[in-house]
Amino acid sequence: MTWLSAVVLLPLAALAGIGARGGVEAFVASVTAPQARAALLLSIAVSAATAAVNAVFGTALAWVLVRQRFRGRGIVDALVDLPFALPTIVAGLTLLAVYGPGSPLGVNIAFTRFAIVAALALVTLPFVVRSVQPVLASLGGEIEEAALTLGASPAQLARRVFLPLLAPAIVSGSALAFARAVGEFGSVVIVSGNVPFKTELAPVYILKRVESGDLPGAAGVACVLLGLSLAVIAMLRFVERRRGVVAA
Repeated sequence: MTWLSAVVLLPLAALAGIGARGGVEAFVASVTAPQARAALLLSIAVSAATAAVNAVFGTALAWVLVRQRFRGRGIVDALVDLPFALPTIVAGLTLLAVYGPGSPLGVNIAFTRFAIVAALALVTLPFVVRSVQPVLASLGGEIEEAALTLGASPAQLARRVFLPLLAPAIVSGSALAFARAVGEFGSVVIVSGNVPFKTELAPVYILKRVESGDLPGAAGVACVLLGLSLAVIAMLRFVERRRGVVAA
């Protein structure tokens, strides 16, 4: 455990050391520079939008996979995990081929913020699906039958029965999707266009800082992204522990 902690913590400590190399004032200046601030705010905004989109579509897909029976369901279920195995830059290239210039569908959303959300949603969808799916599978049909017998409409069944039961799993999956999206690079570097103040995300900005020789500036923005992701995960773990204590 000590060895594992060292493997994880030493690189993080080194990153923080590089970011703080010039002192607190230099660190603050590097992360509040106009271009850095714009990139960070855009990353947070599109990551939040991605989490919201996947909360809806990921839950819907989990429902279909658990509650519906159709030919090819096993294939669809297996494809859900494809973003985990697929290099993310391949996902970005695929989106560019389908929804970029020369799109076979006649839809060109490349180099827009909508394209960024689409790319992030693609690579983070499994987090929500795999969080909701086992909870939904554990809810037997008895609950649904009882609610319908008592006169609940399908809308009331979804809102008053299933949504409260699935909410913790949806929040958990969405939080993980946000934490992953905020630092995603491969899937967005192609489709975003990387235009400063418009479609440039924080990970791309970090790469540009490294290429220009500004390692402390890159490390400073990286520390902000790292801290944000760790805060989301820590908050998620805290909520899960509290829920476990209440349930006990």
